[in-house]
Amino acid sequence: MAKGKGFGGGGFGGGKPGRQQMDMMRQAQKMQEDMLRMQEELEAQTYEATAGGGMVKAVVSGKKELTTLTIDPEAVDPEDVEMLQDMVVAAVNEAMRASEAAATEQMNSLTGGLNLGGFGF
Repeated sequence: MAKGKGFGGGGFGGGKPGRQQMDMMRQAQKMQEDMLRMQEELEAQTYEATAGGGMVKAVVSGKKELTTLTIDPEAVDPEDVEMLQDMVVAAVNEAMRASEAAATEQMNSLTGGLNLGGFGF
């Protein structure tokens, strides 16, 4: 095979990448940088939800970790622990859904609704 021919060298025909290819690579790099910045911003945010008319409040981080759980003392009834447990679960799940919805909304705004999958949002 003659030198400089074939598939090596970075381009489609073995030569240097064309302008269009370089522009696409720059766009992909910018999108990746934007996605990383967005992920950092989302992880810094908190999401709050309540249950039982505000008797239980859960706060989760953008990393989907429960950071605060507040229970109004009036919600503590030794005769009905199950209701308190249900309120805790409901508040935590709702806060997690809010976190996930925010991540999905941010991703859709960045990608124009393209499903890129596997980015952990």
